[in-house]
Parts: sequence; structure tokens; C-alpha cells
Amino acid sequence: IHGKLCIFCLLCEAYLRWLQLQDSSQNTDPDDLIRYAKEWDFYRMFGIASLEQTSFFIGIFITLWWMTPEMLKRKSDFILLLKALLLSTYGKLLLIPAVIWEHDYTPLCLAFIKVFVLISNSQAIRVTLNLNRILPWFAIFFGLILENGVVCLFQKMGWDV
Repeated sequence: IHGKLCIFCLLCEAYLRWLQLQDSSQNTDPDDLIRYAKEWDFYRMFGIASLEQTSFFIGIFITLWWMTPEMLKRKSDFILLLKALLLSTYGKLLLIPAVIWEHDYTPLCLAFIKVFVLISNSQAIRVTLNLNRILPWFAIFFGLILENGVVCLFQKMGWDV
């Protein structure tokens, strides 16, 4: 279920980004080549969202391994933490109602969803590794820095993120 949930959350995030592209005009002509190009934009958004989430998780793992190497000695510890982090991103499913009931407060809703997911990630790290409150937030902060670094890299390459 962990992988399926991860893929579904990434699809939700990619769809939201795809909708926010500048040239998202609707054309229902089935022979329209632009429509197929927009479909490739969706796949590109899915790839970008996947790379961002991967970099976020790598940032968390690097920080935790650097700060508490005794906690993550075995492969099973890494797998358990990865499963906990994947399950704790379930808040991204709230993107579906945010897209369906689009209104003026959508950016605020997206910010609340992001905060909710980060709080869930912090709790997953705390419970899985039995840590205090500070270290999980430090790991999440470093993960966000790495994720934003990937976003900046994509923007420098000229991709819409």
C-alpha cells in the first residue's frame, strides 16, 4: 500500500501543477496536437514531483544518519522509516478537494496542506525512531532545503515548476 499511496499522491500533485501551468487553455478538438503536448507536460510535472519528493526524503535520511548514525544502522530501519514517511504524506490527498472546489482561498489551502504533511512527517520520524521533537524538525528542514534546491535547479534549466 505504501507505493500505491505514494504514486497516487504524486499524481495528485502533478495534476495540480499541470492545472497551474500558464497556457492551460482548454481545447476539445481530438486532433489537436497541443492537447497531446500538454499531456507530456503532465508527465513532466509527475517526474518533477517525484524528484522533489525523493530529494526531500534523501535530505531527511542524510540528516538523521549524520545526527544519529546508531539509529539507522540496519537496512530494516531505513525501510521502516521510508514506509512511515510515505504513509505520513497522506495529507497530499487533500489536494483533490482543493482542486475540485477551487475558490479564492486555494493558495491558503495548499499552504495548510503542506504544513499538515510536514507535521505528519515529523510525527512519523518521532514515532519510528523514538526521538525528541527537535531532531525530526531539523531533518525536515534540511529535506526542505534539498527539495527547494532541486526546484531552483529546474527553474534555472528553464522548466516551469
